Amino acid sequence: MKATEARLTAALDRPPADLRLYLLHGPDEATAQAHAARLARALGQGAERVDLDGATLRSDPARLSDEAAAISLFGDPRYIRVTSAGEEVLEAVAALLDLERAGNPVVVIAPSVKSTGKLVKAAIDSDRALAFACYPPNARDAAAVVAELGRAEGLRIAPTAVQRIVRASDGDRAVMAREVEKLALYLDAAPDRPADADEEALDAVGADIAEGEIGDVVLAATGGDVPALVEGLRRMAGADSSPIPLLRALGRRLLALADMRAAIDTGEGVEQVMKRHRVFWREEASTAAALRRWRVPALAAALAAARRTEREVIAAGPAGRVVMETFLLRLAQRVAR
Repeated sequence: MKATEARLTAALDRPPADLRLYLLHGPDEATAQAHAARLARALGQGAERVDLDGATLRSDPARLSDEAAAISLFGDPRYIRVTSAGEEVLEAVAALLDLERAGNPVVVIAPSVKSTGKLVKAAIDSDRALAFACYPPNARDAAAVVAELGRAEGLRIAPTAVQRIVRASDGDRAVMAREVEKLALYLDAAPDRPADADEEALDAVGADIAEGEIGDVVLAATGGDVPALVEGLRRMAGADSSPIPLLRALGRRLLALADMRAAIDTGEGVEQVMKRHRVFWREEASTAAALRRWRVPALAAALAAARRTEREVIAAGPAGRVVMETFLLRLAQRVAR
């Protein structure tokens, strides 16, 4: 079945016995991971998680059904999480949905799968599955997400604090959820003892990276300025925040450079292109320099690498910052050469 977000979250919070597959597809992998974590919380701290990936199921499609039907050694709840999935898991998913019995729910995270693909169609056509498309929220949707996350934790978050959380997280649902959880812990809030959260409370628990610092790091990476990049990363080293907003800011920068470079390749002048794209005056020199260095194919390859790195950062957990920093340094070094 095709799920709305309300239907999905209700099923994640109280998993129905007859529902065996949650297919989370679409480019916003951070949101998909947050939904998978929601199922884990619903099953309890003792729940056993079995991790599989698309490559494993491509070579052994029966593995998914076997794991879904297996019984936990100690009788604890059990669920299966499949990451980096694509159309290659279709055979495994079809076998799972055809099983007469499967006691353990399965979450499949498929960021590269299209809504028109066979995998999504199989999930939509089955009463035993929910399919949900994960896309990055716009600013209004992200604010609503923060407010809803707050209500679930017993928080009434002031609008100004909501906007700060949205900006600091760059719309990343997992980052927003962590910020809200920190606020709830700090204010000792819960649904049965609600509390008000304002900017003062956010200042007490937050460690926001200034937007300017993110911008400096992105400009240094795309400009091949390794010393400036190292200094920018050093200033950000103590910040308790996700690397995802920085990687997404980098993605936006690469996309903008690709659009501008393509226009230049058709004969438009650099100054004219930057004016049309409303490049901030302080970034004009660095943008012009970057446009001289980059070509469209290289920008497309860098953007694909940034998105791949985002998935690696999510999978790496606490080590994600190291993954991000390594990628940025390699990128800057290649640009410098």
